[in-house]
Amino acid sequence: MTRILTPDDGHPRTFTDATAAVDYLQELYTAATDFLRTQFLQAMAEGAPDARVRAFYPEVRVTTLSFAQIDTRLSFGHVPNPGAYAATITRPDLFRNYLIQQISLLIENHGQPVHIGASNTPMPVHFAVGSDAAIQVPQQGAANFTLRDVFDVPDLSTTNDDIVNGTYASSDGVGPLAPFTAQRIDYSLARLAHYTATDAEHFQNFVLFTNYQFYVSEFEAFARAQLDDPDSGYSAFVSTGNATITAGDQPLADPVKMPQMPTYHLKRKDGGGITLVNIGVGPSNAKTATDHIAVLRPHAWLMVGHCAGLRNSQALGDFVLAHAYLREDHVLDDDLPVWIPIPALAEIQIALEQAVGEVTALEGFELKRIMRTGTVATIDNRNWELRDQSGPVARLSQSRAVALDMESATIAANGYRFRVPYGTLLCVSDKPLHGELKLPGMASEFYTTQVQRHLMIGIRAMERLRKMPLERIHSRKLRSFDETAFL
Repeated sequence: MTRILTPDDGHPRTFTDATAAVDYLQELYTAATDFLRTQFLQAMAEGAPDARVRAFYPEVRVTTLSFAQIDTRLSFGHVPNPGAYAATITRPDLFRNYLIQQISLLIENHGQPVHIGASNTPMPVHFAVGSDAAIQVPQQGAANFTLRDVFDVPDLSTTNDDIVNGTYASSDGVGPLAPFTAQRIDYSLARLAHYTATDAEHFQNFVLFTNYQFYVSEFEAFARAQLDDPDSGYSAFVSTGNATITAGDQPLADPVKMPQMPTYHLKRKDGGGITLVNIGVGPSNAKTATDHIAVLRPHAWLMVGHCAGLRNSQALGDFVLAHAYLREDHVLDDDLPVWIPIPALAEIQIALEQAVGEVTALEGFELKRIMRTGTVATIDNRNWELRDQSGPVARLSQSRAVALDMESATIAANGYRFRVPYGTLLCVSDKPLHGELKLPGMASEFYTTQVQRHLMIGIRAMERLRKMPLERIHSRKLRSFDETAFL
């Protein structure tokens, strides 16, 4: 029998107080990561130990035996049926407020305690030492022993999206309590740091996606003005490389190297600030960004990018508020079949329309002069114009599409899949079907006049959503038959 070294785990405990439960989750998590970090450093210095080294993620578990009706107005905070439910937990420090909120609802709604203890899911050493920049996990063959013979490494069987995709099948009769496993979250936290060059701690609950760097300078200018206003509620601005300023006149350090998806955070102390992610062009980037940001459980994400206007009645600079999506991006077909409708969410639509009115000083019928509501088509071929047009144009016409881009449907579909409220407000930057192409002179004038206004609309919409009660924005529209209790 293989000898295994493990930390001195605390015994499972029962809690009726959510804060105390999360404190114990933190205690178990810290013990596990400290143990793995110590053993790893020792192995790197002295060679492989004579036993396998293993620590386990902590878990939260609840059991209910009653079909008693709970407040069904709330879309989360309760399990669907009597039984046992559990979730592995990582980074209780990062998710502290979220965990306290979700566990409190669980205890309150079912009148049952939660049980906190070590799970049977090993913690990969990569994730245990990942938060320490001074520690590097060697590549295969770089150490004087085979790493996976001694330490646990990431396991795809506990890193996939089978829970949120609705394909999870329990092997022990215990249902999932949260939409993601601890290892799936750890994987995404590592990916976020890589793609955005900012730590997960800086991400805010309201996320704006754009497909042009032009929006970044406007976002920074807005952030600096807010930091100079003591009543704004914003506390800091963080750019790539985790460069942070707390006053509007502070210079920002230039990043050593720009990441694939430059990301910027206008922070509030309650996490209710705004994060802007420049995902660049294409549905693959859109899926990558949302796949990983989803584990942070944001309250909303919006696409504020550029699009091709498809109607002759549109003008450059007009806005398109998406109320439906034609999905020809293909990147989510295996996770979310195209026959699944992606509905518009009333709360998001209203916030966006009101923000357009606020920024443009137009309302009612006059708003139609600059904004259309309609179907947005998302494709995966940036140069679709270079092909024979009979097929694509016929499909676009049949779908009643008013705009075309490469990211919006992907972001909306992943919002639907991950139960993150989503929306889209695009700005027409060219009209290829009508001879108005995105040429340098036209583009410069367009960017000068429209980017600031477009971004401000997205910001104002997010600020309206921030004031909305959580139970309203996280409505039942995005929940399936058997949902996890945790949001």
